[in-house]
Amino acid sequence: MRLLRIPTRRSARPRGRRPARPQLATAAAMTAALLAAAGCGGGGGGGDERPAGVPTDGSTSQALGPRAAATGAPIRIGVVTEGKGAFSDLSIQGRVAEATVRYLNEHRSGLSGRPIELVQCTTQTDPAKGTDCGNRMIEEGVTAVLIGTTGVVESIWQPIVAAKIPVMLYGSSDVALLHDSASTFILSSPNFPLVELPLQIARQEHANRITSIVIDVPAAVSALTDVAVPTLRKAGVENTLVAVPPGTADMTPQAQSVASRHPGVVFIAGNDSFCISALNGLKAVGYTGKITAVSECVTDATLKAVPGATLKGVAISSYSPIGTDNPSTRRYDAVVDTYGKDIDPSVADGLVMFTVLAGFQAAVGHIAGDITPQSVLAAIRNMPEQELPGAGGLKFRCNGKAVPDTPAVCTRGGLVTTLDGAGRPTTYEVVGNTPVAD
Repeated sequence: MRLLRIPTRRSARPRGRRPARPQLATAAAMTAALLAAAGCGGGGGGGDERPAGVPTDGSTSQALGPRAAATGAPIRIGVVTEGKGAFSDLSIQGRVAEATVRYLNEHRSGLSGRPIELVQCTTQTDPAKGTDCGNRMIEEGVTAVLIGTTGVVESIWQPIVAAKIPVMLYGSSDVALLHDSASTFILSSPNFPLVELPLQIARQEHANRITSIVIDVPAAVSALTDVAVPTLRKAGVENTLVAVPPGTADMTPQAQSVASRHPGVVFIAGNDSFCISALNGLKAVGYTGKITAVSECVTDATLKAVPGATLKGVAISSYSPIGTDNPSTRRYDAVVDTYGKDIDPSVADGLVMFTVLAGFQAAVGHIAGDITPQSVLAAIRNMPEQELPGAGGLKFRCNGKAVPDTPAVCTRGGLVTTLDGAGRPTTYEVVGNTPVAD
């Protein structure tokens, strides 16, 4: 692996924007970490928005399924989200959690036939508030804690895991969480956006080289150097890493260097403004080869700043199929239409929360006897492999063997979509989601 740091004509500090949220692959834990470390992020993900007027097949009642109401004493489940803070508004996740629980209680028999009762807490991206939320979950006597999108996940997690209460979340880059085999369950593979996606595209293109244009911050460079490169090397694929400082407005010099070196497949990892510069730089030097990128590259800003002809054919990673009509989005639409209020179904953060809640309910299944943190932990560890709700056909299993080096991870692979001439997702393909052994 070669690491190139090419001098730039202009390097500015990242513009102040709200933190990146899990768009198509933000659930991708390492990707979220590298963008957060850069101090920048995408806005209202244009690549994730469901196009207006997408046709749907079947009625809302068909999407929701038959009624199967929960009865009896409720089971308290904690949900911790970021809520509305100074730099972001993720309050949609709280509204989606409430709508999803109503759906689960009326159509999926709640938890083992008993209704789910939510105990919610928000952090506003404040580590102290995150710790307070973790302690509150213990005080409230919840049976499990589900964590949504937040930048202070470890602060929330530490008191909860110490109390041996099961924790389920969408994704994390925190080493302690990823390596916890006792009571933490993570629903997305941290390796998919940065490793499996470019490798899959390289194989499709019969290429033996990947050139990665990556935002030059420690989290991004180390993620690719320490994790991606060894895996690619084992697969017989050479990787050249071109690290470019955040805030570089004109990436034409870097693009010229990349294009002149027979790059194979070009992989871009950064926030939307970084990717805009990279994509336009590649266009300026006449590069016509295959491009793949992390999902944070594609937002409304990208669609406005990059020609559709340049975006067409770019392969993007994903963990949820927002942006197309499919069984997962039909069910989610039906849930928020029937039980929600002020929920925009095109916002991927909402689908993330639906996946965590519905995935937890599916994993726990029908517990016989008392429902306690201990019985919930046993049920999740012993669950059979099954489809992850809202994830476009991805399957999950939480027995610690999906990604052996990170036993908390429950899923292998992810989804890949190719952008059309308007920069919108086309169809999604399940990639690398191989069965998890006993």
